[in-house]
Amino acid sequence: MAESQNVEWKESWQDDYLKWICGYANASGGTLYIGIDDRGNLKGINNAKKLLEKIPNQVTDTMGIIVDVNLCNKDGLDYLEIVVDKYPTMISFHGVYYYRSGSTMRTITGKELDRAILRAQGRTWDGMPVPRLKVEDLSQSAIALFKKKAIGRGRLTEEETKVSDQVLMENLRLYDDDGYLTRAAALAFYPDPERWITGAYIKIGFFGESDSDLLYQDEIHGPLIEQIDKTMDLIYTKYMKALITYQGIQRIERFFFHPDSCREILLNAVIHKAYESCNPIQISVYEDRMYIWNEGKMPEELDSTEKLFEKHSSKPYNPKLANTFFKSGMIEAWGRGFDKIRRGCEEYGGPLPKYEFSGGVMVLCNACDLYLQLMKKNSGETSTLTDDPINDPINDPINDPINEWEFDENADIQSKLLAVIHQHPEWTRKKYSEALSVSDATVKRLLAKFQKENIVVHEGSRKKGKWVIVKKEK
Repeated sequence: MAESQNVEWKESWQDDYLKWICGYANASGGTLYIGIDDRGNLKGINNAKKLLEKIPNQVTDTMGIIVDVNLCNKDGLDYLEIVVDKYPTMISFHGVYYYRSGSTMRTITGKELDRAILRAQGRTWDGMPVPRLKVEDLSQSAIALFKKKAIGRGRLTEEETKVSDQVLMENLRLYDDDGYLTRAAALAFYPDPERWITGAYIKIGFFGESDSDLLYQDEIHGPLIEQIDKTMDLIYTKYMKALITYQGIQRIERFFFHPDSCREILLNAVIHKAYESCNPIQISVYEDRMYIWNEGKMPEELDSTEKLFEKHSSKPYNPKLANTFFKSGMIEAWGRGFDKIRRGCEEYGGPLPKYEFSGGVMVLCNACDLYLQLMKKNSGETSTLTDDPINDPINDPINDPINEWEFDENADIQSKLLAVIHQHPEWTRKKYSEALSVSDATVKRLLAKFQKENIVVHEGSRKKGKWVIVKKEK
């Protein structure tokens, strides 16, 4: 049997190996072989019978647990097999807690130890009670948003949401066994979760040419159910600049990173964050990239970007909070959120985000190639996508944003209207008439004329559509 996370070879016994036994008991169990060297060669031991009595007594005296110590023989050589079971409670050796992780043995302390003790008891950090929190204290707007999203995504029926807030919290498993609302309830639905959990907010900053060049920033507070939408709105209205391109006569606003992918990464940060760290989620936006960081922890087996985008099971760091967001329809189950991230990146023709796991989870979202080329074009540089400027959609003058209509006070009404349409394609006839100080009938007549001559077309619905200039006025 080869060495692995659960198998260790030792050529001879040393009392220090009691730490390995402690680490196995706190992890998933394991087997320690004494009398086999690091290469797997059987060396045998001369004091096997003495160790058969010594080791079980040492383990019981120092840790209070029982292990199986078996005497084995092969080719006339004695060796020991020490079988350690996983224990339901955390085990310490001389007051120190050890944990087997991968091929290493490490000590666990502080907040990590608290989590491990809860996990050994079948409990989670976000499932711990908040004794002074009452259901009447929860945000009605957050609860209403939850219900709206849950119905819209088909996670709950309308009938299932027509219950009291207490029943809803019970159905979401947000009460503990003693009838107290949990930390997950405080995070998701309390108006000011920072009253109970320090750092339960999101911080956004826009940076210039260097990491020290902070130009402006915002903080998003309130129930986590509401923080997601507020953060997305801020990122895509204030922090990311949309560049314009055209496909035929269709005007397209292009951000450097797909909104669907960004939302999934943000949701992962919220669900997997270690809230006991007391640090907010931090988003750093630059002209062509974005970093999203949270002091969370991914499952040990998902230790690279490549593994995250392979099929894997979902193991949320905060399972009760994750269940609440799943019921709302905001997150997918079984790790499928990474498929949405991939699809968004493929739709934009951009690279997958890169993950780093040192001191938390850092996600780097780089701009797609099309956005970078639009940036170069806008700055006066030559596009490098293709050597054929005629067939390159970025350089095609037909697809360029139309810049001929700059507002001129001395121009006629037709030219003024086209200039305003160019600047504000989403406006209604009424707003155009107010801006130009002309009657609504005049604007209506000119728009009809422009449409008939194929100068302007209207795209989308009457309420949410927009005007698009197709060609220059004759």
